[in-house]
Amino acid sequence: MKTGRIIKSISGVYRVDVEGEMYDTKPRGLFRKNKFSPIVGDVVDFEVENVTEGYIQHVHERKNEIKRPPVSNVDHLILVMSAVEPDFSTQLLDRFLVIAHSYHMRPRILITKKDLASIEMQQKVTQLLNVYEDMGYKTQFISINDDIEHVFAQWGDGLAVLSGQSGVGKSTLLNKYFPDLDIETQHISKALNRGRHTTRHVELFERTHGFIADTPGFSALDFDHIQKDELKNYFMEIHEYGESCKFRDCNHINEPKCNVKIEVEQGNITQFRYDHYVQLFNEIANRKERY
Repeated sequence: MKTGRIIKSISGVYRVDVEGEMYDTKPRGLFRKNKFSPIVGDVVDFEVENVTEGYIQHVHERKNEIKRPPVSNVDHLILVMSAVEPDFSTQLLDRFLVIAHSYHMRPRILITKKDLASIEMQQKVTQLLNVYEDMGYKTQFISINDDIEHVFAQWGDGLAVLSGQSGVGKSTLLNKYFPDLDIETQHISKALNRGRHTTRHVELFERTHGFIADTPGFSALDFDHIQKDELKNYFMEIHEYGESCKFRDCNHINEPKCNVKIEVEQGNITQFRYDHYVQLFNEIANRKERY
């Protein structure tokens, strides 16, 4: 019996890395019977059938899991956005942050294309990143000519997942770090101001301090797994100041004696963050009413 991590999954075959040795494995029928499928990132035990093949017997407990695209045991969730083409959006960033926290992951913010942004845009992005750094988020603002090895090294050990909308430069970063990969990239669609989907499946690539995954690009964020009453927990500063609200179940919308609203008025919670919270709260509330 060997133990390794699934680094790739195609057509029911799971490639498992065991300290640099690769095995193409298949799950036992027991998994199908229990309607459970291994996913990329899983640590598994498998029996070796021959030199490079085997059958998965056991999947270790996952410490976390992203549903779409499926990947597990993520140590660092890198939210990749661009300064321009597509333009940096705090609203989109806040939505990605909500998704990250809903999966119990502490994300890092990586902004690309600094070299393509005007001085004014660079200053604007830097000022906005300072807001997130004050909340405790780790941020990076990089140009394509920066030392990518150094950029990746700052994330620490373990599995790092690159996530973000298409066209922000995830595949470009990986191509620079792994020149032999030649991952497909596409130009930004001017009409949609976003890239078209290029990455088709999740795959882990070995880096100096662990693994890195490029996930399929997506522009529509799915909040179906989040209840409206949970949302306040995924805005860090709103959760913190909400502890002092008069009512424990305060959602910081129309409730009386809401400390969060007071902190917004006093400038301790940034207005745009609160506005994004209210907008997303209403979206989730209306969705639940429809169903």
